[in-house]
Amino acid sequence: MLLAALLSIGILVATVLLLPAAGAAPADKRKPGLYWTLETDKGNISCKLFEAEAPVTVRTMVGLAIGKISYVHPETKQVERKKFFDGLTFDRVIPGVMIQGGDLLGTGVGHPEGPGFPYKSEIAATLKFDAPGRLAMANSGPDTNDTHFFITEAAYPSFNGKYTIWGQCENVDVVKAIARVPRDAGDTPVTPVHIQRVLIERIGPAPADAPEAAPPDAPSN
Repeated sequence: MLLAALLSIGILVATVLLLPAAGAAPADKRKPGLYWTLETDKGNISCKLFEAEAPVTVRTMVGLAIGKISYVHPETKQVERKKFFDGLTFDRVIPGVMIQGGDLLGTGVGHPEGPGFPYKSEIAATLKFDAPGRLAMANSGPDTNDTHFFITEAAYPSFNGKYTIWGQCENVDVVKAIARVPRDAGDTPVTPVHIQRVLIERIGPAPADAPEAAPPDAPSN
């Protein structure tokens, strides 16, 4: 009986030692790189950024997201510098195609002004709209990028060569949910879907010229 009791105690202790500590955070299994996560009313969308292929775009959009790049507000004409995307809405959604955000006014025409805007397109031959979740810049023609971005719901090869692709997003189910909210004739959601905040995270070592470490208002090109 005594031996059996001791064996039981030994098994219990070994089991407890093998259990993870209470509250321990799960290991981050993402690949090394810079990540842009949109926390939205419908859930989170996490995107790995293409720093090598679109350096000007990534540096500009990350700088805006963390409040290091200033701009002139299109209505007030005042210089502002803050976490640009926090609180904005998705101003255009098209089921089966994409969701678009990054507009200061929520109308699709709220383009920031001032030094650095607009900026050049970065079309990488190695990147195509051949998969869902492509993070790209909306524009009104070549070299007219500013803050308007979109995320594709599906492969869309007709976009190839026209828009800067600067990241690849997971959580396409959230993209689909946003794309399917009720919308008006201009594809604007009837009830606004907000970008609550954009979170910038670096996994692994940072390069010497990491966008998130640039000084305020450092030039992007």
